[in-house]
Amino acid sequence: MKRLLSAHIADRLGVGSALITKPKDPSFGHFCTPVAFSLAKAEKKPPQTIAAELCAKLHDERLFSKVEAVGGYVNFTLSGGFLDSAANEALKSGENYGAGQGGETILLEFVSANPTGPLHIGHARGAFYGDALLRLGRHLGYKIQSEYYINDAGNQIELLGRSLYFKGRIELLGEAVEFPPECYQGEYISDLAKEALEHFGRAIFDEKSDLDPLCVWAKEKMLLWIKRTLSDAAIVFDNFVSEKSLYDRWDSARSALEKNGALYTDSEGKVWLASTQKGDGKDRVVVRENGVPTYLAGDIVYHGDKFARGFDRYINIWGADHHGYIPRVKAAIDFLGYDSNRLEVLLSQMVALLKGGEPYKMSKRSGNFVTMEEVGAEVGYDALRFVFLTKRADTHLEFDVDLLKNEDSSNPVYYVNYAHARICSLFEKVGLTQAAAASASTIGLSESGNDLLFFALSIPETIEEAFKTRQPHLIADYLYKLATKFHRFYNDTRVIGSDNQAALLKLFAVVALAIRLGLKMLGITAKVRM
Repeated sequence: MKRLLSAHIADRLGVGSALITKPKDPSFGHFCTPVAFSLAKAEKKPPQTIAAELCAKLHDERLFSKVEAVGGYVNFTLSGGFLDSAANEALKSGENYGAGQGGETILLEFVSANPTGPLHIGHARGAFYGDALLRLGRHLGYKIQSEYYINDAGNQIELLGRSLYFKGRIELLGEAVEFPPECYQGEYISDLAKEALEHFGRAIFDEKSDLDPLCVWAKEKMLLWIKRTLSDAAIVFDNFVSEKSLYDRWDSARSALEKNGALYTDSEGKVWLASTQKGDGKDRVVVRENGVPTYLAGDIVYHGDKFARGFDRYINIWGADHHGYIPRVKAAIDFLGYDSNRLEVLLSQMVALLKGGEPYKMSKRSGNFVTMEEVGAEVGYDALRFVFLTKRADTHLEFDVDLLKNEDSSNPVYYVNYAHARICSLFEKVGLTQAAAASASTIGLSESGNDLLFFALSIPETIEEAFKTRQPHLIADYLYKLATKFHRFYNDTRVIGSDNQAALLKLFAVVALAIRLGLKMLGITAKVRM
């Protein structure tokens, strides 16, 4: 709707484009334009005068029931006929309503948790955030690939294997050895040790055993667990890229960096990335004095591999604790000869979980964190998804899981789903499909009915804004507001047997479509019955 209105104003005024916004006060109309302010200087008139003159020029009865000037703005109230035509388009398009055609190619990397333990609730926030962006972007026509970067090189995988090794010796073989404090805790380590005993036999826990096979096996087991958890949450990746598989490309990446003056060696033999040349706060070590590359070296190789694949844009979703890592990675990208401005790093804050007003207890299985799997099993992934997407990802989130079991407005996903199920039940009562309702006309709806219809029809603009600003919580916010508007209107309106039953059913069919589409963008299937 905004695009059509912008094109109408631009055509009437003979300009390339016109800014369209929504008035802060909805009583002023559906849309407004500040175009009079930009014309004021050239025409040497006050914006209020120009806005008043523009009203007659911009008015079109096919589009607007009212066009008026307020404080230099031109406000537009859409006509019933226009809203009805938009409703027809929406119902005809179905869940493709507002879908785009073509767009940037994007590589979206998210989650990328170390395969040393189950996904915790902090990983879940980044997972749902990334998956929602993926769904929004693809709906708008962007060609997006999703990717999980497996951090399977370095000390953490060796430590995973050592954790199993010592658990096996202590708990399975009964040896009086001390469990190293740096090793991973939790019953899942004991469970894996038992599986390792069955897979390898007792020899894997011998004092002089080669632990490499155990480390690799344990990593694969953890990766399967992670993939299963993600699958249960309806999150599927296009690519899994192993950090370890890229390490043989370090020499090539190092040569490119050296060629561009990015590296220097200190007196101790450490090799440094001169990232301060690109705005970083200090230079960073990429090769230790023992010749072993650091974690940053792996990231440099990985981002070189990413950019070599030729996407238009790259989006990484990282935990907020990685904020300081952004300048060094961008510096390395520039040194490799690529444009680091094509990399966008989005940060996801941690989550504080409550249960009955008290901190959520950590399970013995995971050790020292709450897993995505256990909370998903308790409240359901739909509820978990929705509540995680009710706030900006880069802000603190605290919620009580018990609220997600409530069957009222305190449970947002229930409240939204109930609106959809209520509409489905209404259509079932009258023996009509929602598709059949499209043949009616909504012209003649009350003002509150037109307002509800307009809000439901604005889902495409909300999707577009949510993706472009990287804020999928705008969809959750929209859905809650739409459900509130619907419940209020439904409670105040007689539908079955009323003179305008057909118009109301068509209105509700559009509302139901908007709810289904909005929930789909968040990875949730709308409920038909509750």
